[in-house]
Amino acid sequence: MEDLAGQPILRSMMGERIWKLFDTDKAAFQRETIAYFARGYPGWTVVRVKYPNVFLRDDRGHKA
Repeated sequence: MEDLAGQPILRSMMGERIWKLFDTDKAAFQRETIAYFARGYPGWTVVRVKYPNVFLRDDRGHKA
């Protein structure tokens, strides 16, 4: 799968601990989601979340 600019998109998932923050603390949900994928997928950017999927764009080696 690719985004409109042709960058690869990866579909992944994350644990319920972070998803529970979605309804209670949106800012914490966003921070935790970004931190979670920064550790596991360095160089990938979270572009969309829709339970239970998180969509990531491959930004490794690409200049904006």
